[in-house]
Parts: sequence; C-alpha cells; structure tokens
Amino acid sequence: MQKLLHDATTLAKLRDTLEDSFSALPLVASKAEVIPGEGPENAKVFFIGEAPGQQETIERRPFVGRSGKLFRKTLAEVGIDEKTVYITNIVKARPPENRDPSVEEILAYKPFLDKEIEILKPQLIVTLGRFSMAKFLPDVKISQVHGRLHKVKWNDVTQYVLPMYHPAAALRSTKMKESFVEDFGKIDKIIDWVGEQQQNRQFSEEVVAHLF
Repeated sequence: MQKLLHDATTLAKLRDTLEDSFSALPLVASKAEVIPGEGPENAKVFFIGEAPGQQETIERRPFVGRSGKLFRKTLAEVGIDEKTVYITNIVKARPPENRDPSVEEILAYKPFLDKEIEILKPQLIVTLGRFSMAKFLPDVKISQVHGRLHKVKWNDVTQYVLPMYHPAAALRSTKMKESFVEDFGKIDKIIDWVGEQQQNRQFSEEVVAHLF
C-alpha cells in the first residue's frame, strides 16, 4: 500500500490506487462503491466533507445529493466555479444509513486524503463539518471557529484552514444556513490574502538566499 501511494504522483494515479485497494478498505465490497475526490490538480481551494451518501454512491461523485446541491449552489452564488475547486471526503465510501464515520474508518482512508493534499498543495483547505475539521483542529468546537481562518502546521507543512458547517447541518437550521452562506462569501478574499502571504514569504526567502 505504501509503495502504491508513493507512486501515485497524480490524481489519476491516486484514484487508480484507491480503487485497486478496495478489498483492504472498510465500507466497500467493490470498486464501484469507492467515491474518489473531484477537481483539477491546480485547484487553489480544497474542500473536505465527511463521507458520501446514497446519491454520491449512485453517481460516484462527491456532494451531489441534497446537501451537495446546496454546497454547489452556494459556490455559484458567491462566484466560484465548481470546476476550479477540489472536492473530497475524509472517508471515500458511504457508511450504512449515512451514520457518522468511525475513527477506524477515518484512519483507514487517511493515507488517501493525505496524498490528495500532498499532490494538490492547495492555498486554502475548507473543512465542511466537525469530522474533517478535527483533522487539523481537533480540540475546538465548530460553532466557535467556523468562518475563521486558521494557520496550522500539518505534516511539517503550513496550511491555511477555514472551518465551515457541513451543508447537511445548514439544511437543518436557518441560522446555520445563514452562517454557511456568509462563510462561503469569505473564500475569495482569503485566497487573495493567502496568495499575498505566500508571495511575500517567497520574496523574503529569495532575499535571504542572496544575503548569505
């Protein structure tokens, strides 16, 4: 498995590795039940949900069910083309009855999510719901930190993480839906700011390299 993941240097190769590994993964009995991520390798924004649902399993795409429609509709409303972002889940298969993913299931799919992040090197990671948020911010409550940008050290790499409510939660509460839409409206400005920080850091490193 480790060698296969090491050799998966593109999203296409990673998808093949994920599908070929189905027999060693929980929640799946065939390749057809594996739901890989979706989006271009040059995506600046990387969305992480929790797990696929029934409609996602049918279409083999993330976020196409009822909550997915709200997610994609909100993307369009704030002026973000869904074809420019990457969308995935911490668990790549549907838990029975859409229950919460277990710790064991999250750990089983963790190498694949880690590899997605490694390949894309996104400017911004947006976590949708408390389970994906806990990957980077394990000791906080989503009600307290949603919509606030966090700079974290993850796998020895600096990542900018924006926690948000899951669209399924937004569908259950008018207040959460308002927060969900409001938080989405921050993404473009955050991307511009993060890009500036990365350019300034690169400039600083180049100056230091010339000085020493």
